[in-house]
Order: sequence, then C-alpha cells, then structure tokens
Amino acid sequence: MKPDFSKGLIPTIVVDDQSNEVLMLAYMNEESYQKTLETKQTWFYSRSRQELWNKGATSGNYQTVESIQLDCDQDTLLVRITPHGPACHTGNNSCFHTGVNIETGDGFLLENSFSSTIFEEVMTEIEQRKVKEVEKSYTNYLFQKGIDKIGKKVIEEAGEVVIAAKNKDKQEIVNEVSDLIYHSFVLMADQDVSLDEVKQELRNRFSKKGNSKGDRPEVKEW
Repeated sequence: MKPDFSKGLIPTIVVDDQSNEVLMLAYMNEESYQKTLETKQTWFYSRSRQELWNKGATSGNYQTVESIQLDCDQDTLLVRITPHGPACHTGNNSCFHTGVNIETGDGFLLENSFSSTIFEEVMTEIEQRKVKEVEKSYTNYLFQKGIDKIGKKVIEEAGEVVIAAKNKDKQEIVNEVSDLIYHSFVLMADQDVSLDEVKQELRNRFSKKGNSKGDRPEVKEW
C-alpha cells in the first residue's frame, strides 16, 4: 500500500516522536516523498514557491524521520520525527503555537511555545570559537590551554554547584549550573562531541525508563 498521489499533493502531519507534539503541517508530492524515504529527512513541496524543500537546509533545524504512517484513504501522511531544532520558522517548537478562544475567536500565544534553543545557540557560538578566534575571547583561551584546563574548570564548576546547593542559595545555584553547562559544552566541542549526540543518548535512556534493574551504577537507564 502506497500514498495515492493521483489527486496531487498529500497533506503531511509532522509529529515529535518522543513528545507526541504536533509540530507542523506541510505537503508532499511523489518526488518529495521518495526523497524523504531515501534520505530519512523530511522533504516537502512548497505550494507558494512551487518547488521541493528540505526542512532544515537553510535553518539547520533538520528532522530525522523515525516512522511514516498512512491514513485509511492513502491521501494523508503522519511522519514521526526526531527534531534538531524548532519546527517553526518563528523559532517556536511547533507551528501550532497560537491558541484560539472558542468564545470570541481571538488568537493568543500559547505558554511554553518556544523551543529551548538557548543550548543550541550557546553550543553553536562555542563551536564557532573553535574554528575562528576572537580577540579576548574566554572560550578561545580555554581551547588554547587544552583539555587539562577545560577539565579542571568543569570539575571546579561542579564543586561550586554542590557548595551553592549546600548554601541553599537559589540564585547562586542558577549561576553555578550555568557555568557548569557552559564549561561542559566547551569540553564537548574540544572533544568533537555534538549536542545532538548527547540529546540522542538522553532520548535513548528516557525511552528505557521503568526498565531499571536497581541502583547498580553500571545500569544506564532511568
């Protein structure tokens, strides 16, 4: 059974495979559908530009296809994906970020509609510093000193997080955790570890939650 493109474009609903959040609605023709199968990334057909487009080719917010489902009439697709950035061009996690008051018909921005992209922004900035030096950049200083200095800073910041927690100082904890995340990102960049790789490992562990075999330290499950 295959999609029926005989009547033209097929609506395609894109859903986050982990959260089940509906991210966007786009359209596929037979060519974009085949490219999606071949590349395991989402390809669509733009009705306004009348051309194929690969989601993320411009923004970097690619979508890795996990599964494709076909409806009973073979004229609508449901594509489950792993997102690598927000789905919406506005920076929102989902294109469906506007609620509608059913009494008045007025639209309003939903709470928590923006994706947590600050991690991606910080990591991108750090990775750019690795390939292009900026005068008086602390990140460049760390890269120049190497893994011994970077590792020492990660250990220091982890200790300061614990001290802040023992002090029960919320703002101090926020500050120190931010420092720890930043220095951990520098370490990752130095070792060519991407944020996507860490996110995927977290997804793998999260998908195994409830399967833990106890408190043994070698068990990598939640």
